[in-house]
Amino acid sequence: MAMLLFTAQQSLWAQSFKLPAYQKTKLKNGLTVYLMEQHEVPMVNVSVAVTAGSVKDGNRYGLAALTADALLFGTKKYSKEQIEEKLEFVGAELATGAGKEASEISASFAKKDQALVLDMLHDVLVNPVFDAQEFDKHKTRLVAQLKQQKESPREVIGSYYNAFMYGSHPYGTPVTGSEGTVSKITVQDVKQFYGKEYAPTETAIAVVGDFSAKAMLKEITALFGTWQPSSQPTKLNLGTPNLDFTESRILLVNKDDARETTFRIGGKGVTRNNSDYVGIQVINTILGGRFTSWLNDALRVNSGLTYGANSRFDRLKYAGTFQISTFTKNSTTIEAIDMALDVLDSLHKHGVNQEILNSAKNYVKGNYPPTYETSGALADLLTEMYIYGFDESVINNFQRDVDAITPERAKEIIAKYFPKNNLQFVLTGKGSEIREKVKKYGKYSEKDIKTDGF
Repeated sequence: MAMLLFTAQQSLWAQSFKLPAYQKTKLKNGLTVYLMEQHEVPMVNVSVAVTAGSVKDGNRYGLAALTADALLFGTKKYSKEQIEEKLEFVGAELATGAGKEASEISASFAKKDQALVLDMLHDVLVNPVFDAQEFDKHKTRLVAQLKQQKESPREVIGSYYNAFMYGSHPYGTPVTGSEGTVSKITVQDVKQFYGKEYAPTETAIAVVGDFSAKAMLKEITALFGTWQPSSQPTKLNLGTPNLDFTESRILLVNKDDARETTFRIGGKGVTRNNSDYVGIQVINTILGGRFTSWLNDALRVNSGLTYGANSRFDRLKYAGTFQISTFTKNSTTIEAIDMALDVLDSLHKHGVNQEILNSAKNYVKGNYPPTYETSGALADLLTEMYIYGFDESVINNFQRDVDAITPERAKEIIAKYFPKNNLQFVLTGKGSEIREKVKKYGKYSEKDIKTDGF
């Protein structure tokens, strides 16, 4: 009875879920500000997004990520030690990072500490000094980490897959760089990248939590309203990468001491704002998006070939990829790949019936509202809206769009968006044991995992 009530409550929550009201303002210097009041808890979360992702690295892979990291190495007002000590004293958090299309700063703090943390966030974003000594120490650690990561294929196969799929397009470059590229980046490179790419016209700040929107806008304007760019940011014309493959290809990344094979199988996916993504998400839930998915049932539950198998769509602004991913013992590599291909083929041949579809739809609807139940998640969502150019209708119409999917519509979505022909294969494993066996899947190429880069 309790479970039935919980399920019913989840369903009602999903049906009524709408993005809470928010205010959007653009300051005179071009900075976009989102404000959303949430008074349940005396906390405030901030998300800052700058269009300074790894797509702007050029051939210095890892530059955007290093620049984001280095924002916390000291400012004109606060040293690195002061930033860490003051945040720890009040129990606040301030973090930075970079992705392919944006760099981010996030903050979480108690309402009573708003003035302090916002002032620190302002200085981190607007007045970083990029201390050379701290930078060199961090770069040394990062290079060692990048080298160590190649001992664990599951940590790096994503970079190999992206490079294989996107080729020379900026989407194919590793966000964190490689051992060789990062070791060559200097603190001067970071200063130049920051000066060129960080600008109010390329930035959004979202604040969600316990505050007055009127008072918060006044404080944000006072802190950030005078920020001016030092140069004109790069305007990239990325274009659409060609993912319409005309043949199946396979890349084996050889690791001589590997005891298992990690692999990804996939093809062309969809962009971040694809209008059919809700339907795609529902179908992918059935294929490989949850523990009871067809892939996990086949490869883990029924055969014991792996501890887990999944599928997903990685979406970017101008392109995206689809992938099935798992790992298995060297000796069962072919069996696992063939089984994954059989499951994908079954999706295309048989589609999904109403019962299976209803289960997936309920699962997706039940899990959607919790995705945005925290102030931090809502702040991130608002800056995503800025980076990718969508609005609240994507959230507010989610329930309606899920309900609209029928078995007939599901069949159309499967045929259109789930790759079946000319699949692309990336494997990391022991070449001497699997090399000849995997060549049957397509045009073969090989790299050694010890080689720098992807």
